[in-house]
Order: sequence, then structure tokens, then C-alpha cells
Amino acid sequence: MSLCLGLDPGIGRLGYAFVSKEGDTFKAVNFGCIETSPKKNLTERLLDVHITLGKMIEENKPDLLAVEKLFFGRNTTTAEVVYQVRGIILLNAGLQKIGVVEPKPTQIKMAICGHGRATKRQVQLMVQRTLGLAKPPTPDDVADALATAIAGLLLHEFAQKTGGPIDAPLS
Repeated sequence: MSLCLGLDPGIGRLGYAFVSKEGDTFKAVNFGCIETSPKKNLTERLLDVHITLGKMIEENKPDLLAVEKLFFGRNTTTAEVVYQVRGIILLNAGLQKIGVVEPKPTQIKMAICGHGRATKRQVQLMVQRTLGLAKPPTPDDVADALATAIAGLLLHEFAQKTGGPIDAPLS
């Protein structure tokens, strides 16, 4: 059995999901959001993410961490803060010696829905079905974290079987 921590980085709300895979079966172990107060300054919020995430990793001991490789178009202010959160995520992975997989958005959609142009709603519904959840996961941050964890597990498994790079395309 493998346990992956999937993360959807954000400063106000960071989606997280611990997903296990045994054979062909995926199971949502724990998921939700880490939220930070907008009343705090950025440094305090980043510290809150670092401490909370570190504790979650220590308690759950994932074998792998998956965080989406980000691509931003125009909103550089949002991109800057999200990249700072990603830095905190990668720091935690390094401190706790956890392997990291960084699937691209199209790889996540391909892993979950079978094509790289799936809508958010399609991803939510397929995550629900894959994990046997009673209802589609919400908010989007949680659904994205669950999808990222599933894709991370599949990419890691593919890389182990083929000896290829982790970012190889899913087929």
C-alpha cells in the first residue's frame, strides 16, 4: 500500500488529501483545507501553513507528496503568493524526506477523466466515483487535492514500473 499527500496550493485555503492505493483500489484517508486568516500578514500565514502541514505529514507519514505543477497567465500577484506556498510545501517534503511528484494539470485530468481537457465538474465527479465518496468533494481545493494525490500515485507507480521519469505522460 502507498499513501500520497496531494496538495492544491493556496494562501487563503490550501486543499490537502491523503489517498492510499492498494492494488487497483484508491481510498481517501483524510482530506480538507488548511485555512489562513487574511487578518495576518503574509509571513505569518506562510508560517501557519508550514507548521500545520509539517504536523499533518508527521502524523500521517505519507510515502509520497504530489503538488500540481503550476502555470499562470496574467495574474502575477496570485502566482507569486501561490509559488511561495509551493516553496513551503517543497520545504516540508525535503525536511521530512518525502519524494515529490509534480503532475501537470493535463496529467491530473488525464489520470482522473481520461482526457486532459476535463472540466472541474468532471474531475469532481470522477474523483467521487474513483474514491467511492457519497457526494462530489467540495470545495474545489479539496477536489483538486484528491485528484492530484490520485495522479501522483499513478505517475509514481508508472515511473517505478518503467524506470522512466515521473512526469512521463499517462496513457
